[in-house]
Order: sequence, then C-alpha cells, then structure tokens
Amino acid sequence: MRRFLSVISLLLLVSCAFATSDDIALSDEMNHMTDDESVPVVYFTRNISPEGLMRVYEAMRWTPAGNVAVKLSTGEPPASNYLRPELISNLVQSVDGTIVECNTAYGGSRTETRMHYQVAKDHGFTAIAPFQILDENGSFTLPVHNGTVLEENYVGAAFPDYDSYLVLSHFKGHAMAGFGGAIKNISIGLGSSEGKRWIHSGGESRTMPIFGWDQDRFCESMAEAASAVCDYLGDNIAFVNVMNRISIDCDCDGNPAEPDIHDIGILASTDPVAIDQAAIDMVWNADGSESLRARIEAQHGLHTLEHAEEIGLGSREYRLVDLDV
Repeated sequence: MRRFLSVISLLLLVSCAFATSDDIALSDEMNHMTDDESVPVVYFTRNISPEGLMRVYEAMRWTPAGNVAVKLSTGEPPASNYLRPELISNLVQSVDGTIVECNTAYGGSRTETRMHYQVAKDHGFTAIAPFQILDENGSFTLPVHNGTVLEENYVGAAFPDYDSYLVLSHFKGHAMAGFGGAIKNISIGLGSSEGKRWIHSGGESRTMPIFGWDQDRFCESMAEAASAVCDYLGDNIAFVNVMNRISIDCDCDGNPAEPDIHDIGILASTDPVAIDQAAIDMVWNADGSESLRARIEAQHGLHTLEHAEEIGLGSREYRLVDLDV
C-alpha cells in the first residue's frame, strides 16, 4: 500500500485574508482516523495562511527531486474559489516549482491553450512562478497496472518533463465527482483534454462529451487514473488539501454557490487516499455540511475512495497529526 475542525470566516472572494480556529473538534465522526502507527500520516493545521501552509508542508519531510511541478487548478472565471497566489506563493517558490495545469474538456475560458494562459495570468499565477499548460502539445500515455476499468491514462504531453509533483488542491464539492481533492487533481486535473473525456466515459471515448456516462465507472476511472500517475512518480509526489471556502461547487464553476461550511484548515500527506478521506471526515464533522454531504452521496463520491483503496492507491485509514496542539 502506498506511502504513504470551525472558524467564522468573512473572507470575500476577491480578498486574501487568512483564517485560524481554536475550536475544531476532531473526534465526532472521524471514522477513519486511528492511532495505528502502520497507516499513513496526515498532518493538519487550522492556520490557513502562507505560514500555516509552509508548516504543514514541512511536517511531511518530503523533499522533491529534480524539476518540480506544482499542480493546482487555475480556476474558472469570473468568481471561482481557486487557491489565491498570495496564499501559495511562498511554498511554490520554496520548492522552485513550475505551476502546471491542463486544459478543460467542457467549454469555458480554459478549454483552449491561449485563453487558459490568459486566465493563469489574470488570476496571478504567472506573477509568482513559471507556468505551463501540460497538454498544449497533446497527450502522454501512462499504463494503468491494476485497473478494472482502464488500461491506460492520458495526461498532458509535458507531464514527464517534471521529476516531482507537489499537488495543491482546494478541497470542495463537485457537480459530477461529488467532491474534489487530491485524487481528482491528479486524475481529471492532470488529464489532457482527451484524457478527461476518457476518464469521464470510463474508458469508452476520448472524443465524446464528458456528460451522461456511468457514474460508478467514472469514479473508478478517477481512482485508476490517479494510480497510474502515482505509479509513474513513485515517491516523487506529495499532496496538500486546503479546506477554505468549501462550496458544493468546484473551482471549475465560474459562479459557485456560497460556502455553507466555515474554513477548516490545511492537510498534507504523501498518501492521496488518506488525505482525501481525512478531508471527507472533517467535512462530515463540520457544521453546515448537509448540502455538501448530499452532493457527495448523490454522486457516489465515496466510491472513488473505496475503489482507490481496493486497487492499492492508498489507505482510507490514517493517523492524524494535529500541528496546533
């Protein structure tokens, strides 16, 4: 098996204030948290700030090798909840990273490469680090070694140009996947445009629209595509989930619903299943989570984690290290 909570926040979408909390309970419904030292560790801080982000990242004691990519979502205009450059710039620069993304497959401002570069500039990412659209020149094929749905996965052609990947995910809901975190960021997020269609269709098509396919096969395909990425990179990948402005809608929605859940904190782990399961457990434990829980359940979102564990991508059980106590 791979290596491997509420505050009252008045953040405006266009601001970059940062939040802390002293009163997050971590025990009510943290059903997958354990004291077993054999399971992956997930580090946690309530301090959603550049300093908190650096602290939780450094707690992993993960050192990237070679050419470093920082994978994130650039966010769909005009008002999505993407991770603000002011929050992440210190971390990105500390690893000498290049921010990377792939084009979308559903229309909007990030489907075409030239427009996507403009969005990255408009959202401030090109001001803090080099930036590249990985699939601007097509796809790179990765084998899926342990899949039951997919035999191959299509990522951006420039994916192998980087030796290490730091995956920065804004944890939130998603209209099709139920939720988006680390696994979605390295499956759909690293998928080229054709790779996104391939995953959504459960390996049926690289050209058809992403809508209307079997939901469980889609969830399973996300897990398997993520597994292909992690198999390729080995130890050279690590994950951070920022749990702020947790809307039921993804950063691919340019006009997301206002969050019902207050800011929670930041998680970090070298296990993508463990970090996403910890985030789910915290959401389940948070006030105002009913709308997001309903979305995740309606879209069979937890099936992604179930299948990911079944195929050996990681562990749903985790040991939480609270850096604030």
